[in-house]
Amino acid sequence: MAETYVTLTEAAELESIKRSSMRCRLMRDKDAFVTKTVKSGTGGKDVVLVAVSSLSKSARAAWRERERLKELAAEAPPEVAENVKRDIPWYVSVDLDWYIENYKERYYQAVELGNVIRRFLQYDEGDRTRYAEEYAQKYLGKGYRTLYRYTKAYLEASAWADKLQKEDGSGYEHFKVLCLCRKPKESGTFPSIKPEVKQVIKNIWFNKDFAANLGTREMLYEKLTAIAKINGWQNLPSYQTVTRYISYMMEDENLKNAWYLAARGDREYKNKVMVKAERNTIDLKVMELVMGDEHTFDCWVSWTAPNGKVIAIKPRLCAWIDIRSRMILGDVICRDANTDILKQSLLKLLYHDAGSAPRYIYVDNGADYVSKEMTGVGRYDRQRLEFDDAAIGFYRSIGIEDYHRALPYYAWVKGNIERSFKTVCDKFTKWFTSYTGTLTGSKTFAKVEKDVQGLLEQGKLLTMEEFYAEWTKWLHEVYQNRVHSGLKKQGETYKTPLSCWENEEHYMKAVPPKNFATILMMKSEKCFVRNVGIKLSGLTYRSDDLCDYINSYVDVKYDPHDMGTIYIFREGKKVCEAYAQELLNFISPHGVEQKALKVHLARQKNQLKKDRERLEQANVPFTELNEQYVGFNKATGGIDLMIGKEPEKKSKASKVVALPTDNTYRSGFRKGVEAEREPEESSYLNSKAESALRLLRAMNE
Repeated sequence: MAETYVTLTEAAELESIKRSSMRCRLMRDKDAFVTKTVKSGTGGKDVVLVAVSSLSKSARAAWRERERLKELAAEAPPEVAENVKRDIPWYVSVDLDWYIENYKERYYQAVELGNVIRRFLQYDEGDRTRYAEEYAQKYLGKGYRTLYRYTKAYLEASAWADKLQKEDGSGYEHFKVLCLCRKPKESGTFPSIKPEVKQVIKNIWFNKDFAANLGTREMLYEKLTAIAKINGWQNLPSYQTVTRYISYMMEDENLKNAWYLAARGDREYKNKVMVKAERNTIDLKVMELVMGDEHTFDCWVSWTAPNGKVIAIKPRLCAWIDIRSRMILGDVICRDANTDILKQSLLKLLYHDAGSAPRYIYVDNGADYVSKEMTGVGRYDRQRLEFDDAAIGFYRSIGIEDYHRALPYYAWVKGNIERSFKTVCDKFTKWFTSYTGTLTGSKTFAKVEKDVQGLLEQGKLLTMEEFYAEWTKWLHEVYQNRVHSGLKKQGETYKTPLSCWENEEHYMKAVPPKNFATILMMKSEKCFVRNVGIKLSGLTYRSDDLCDYINSYVDVKYDPHDMGTIYIFREGKKVCEAYAQELLNFISPHGVEQKALKVHLARQKNQLKKDRERLEQANVPFTELNEQYVGFNKATGGIDLMIGKEPEKKSKASKVVALPTDNTYRSGFRKGVEAEREPEESSYLNSKAESALRLLRAMNE
């Protein structure tokens, strides 16, 4: 007789074990099993088949029963096959304890009927159809059609029992009995479980701490028993009934996701369970949308610090991915990513990789990506503000039409670049001897113990430069030329990133001049203009044009590596350039005036002159601006703007000097001076008074 083979999955089901356990059995004891390998019909890996004769006795019996049931199903009359119900049968959700208590006679009659069906299934000789007619009349007193109907029900119940056992590990052999019983007329789910007991079961099962610790059904029943004892509850349902009720809640009442929320929390629920929509990328142009993020390589390299010390670090990647082609662009590897690294990455994308500005970018919600310097708005302000030039933020300044921010903790919205980084880890990083896996998260199995410090001291770690060379080689030779699953899934004509990049339509937008981009690389700050200039990084910056903005804020751009000059902007428009000034000394050496002081005094004079001219212009009477108003005065109907008394005009304007107001001056030095001058001034005035009197007498005479 020819040998019969089943798949590894079918063999595991027949042995009532997991597929992984069956595979371990084959690897552990190869001589105990007869196997063969065949080609997959889908072009995948070869399929391993296991001979039924090499399985255990119980597995072979299960296989024979299944085969006979299949034969019976094929031999059954059409009208019987049509009557097989496809919906979930009633006995799947029924309370077994309640059914036995209320329909004991029906249940035990079904037990006997089940024995009759099993004996019939064991027949393996001669004409089965003729045997079925004789067997049905002898044990049932009915025709073979009735026997086939019972057999079909038994087949369906066996399938449901196997299915649910695989899901939760509980036994459901009673399905093979209940399937031969009449459906009860009574309505209600699990009537043997009182409402208060049902609620306690829910309270325990959906408790956040209990669910988070993956509490089992055994643990729940133990706690339920304790609660029942405290409350004096009688006739507590059996463990099997409680287990079925939990399964009913999870499946039929659709509470599985609610349990997942309790067990894993909001963030994990949103990532794994919450409904999501697939994005259509095939309608995008190349470079119409790029997505940016950072990635830490799970391996170690040697890095030389500015002080010369060599340490081991995990390199960090700042890069962008074109959503249409999946090309990785603007890749920069560094120790710590920041805003400057992000700018370098974008400029590499524009001037080296793409030669064009993307239309839209999708950025992470990290501080570097959504800083005001990059977006033109505050990190927590999601409104779009319209500015000119540099004030609109770095993204728009280099030609990007708009940007979009990922919501915090919504990792799936960045799925394209996240999946690319996973590919980087699986296909690139794991090839390094310094690979240690992730050092964060709950997947402890993904962590690999390595003596990193020992590898550093032995000189076995690649330098940052060597690592970047390996990365560049892999990126251009491997990643860009391999079939991308995302492109294949979208039905792209070109299924590698490079071919899609080169052949599909591009979004084209000219990039700004490179010298302009260099200016944009500068840091930006909002500074207050004082009467001495702008204070920045311990230096003072001055310019004549700053005088108009004293006591107000301006936008400042500067190169941190060259602090000699800063660039002043107001409302997005450039105002001037300001230069670092040396501080004025209180005492000039040898009585020689400082050059800086001369410049300062000249600047003061120029400021005063400019503002006097502006003031004079502002006070020009409107009568002088138009001939029709010439002669417009009080006599012709003009009025004063303000009410007050004008002082008498003097032949020579007096100079007003503000005197010191401190008490020392008043009571000390100043008082002494006045005391010394008082007699001299008094005699002078007396002499003048006498001369005036003599002159008046002569005139009267």
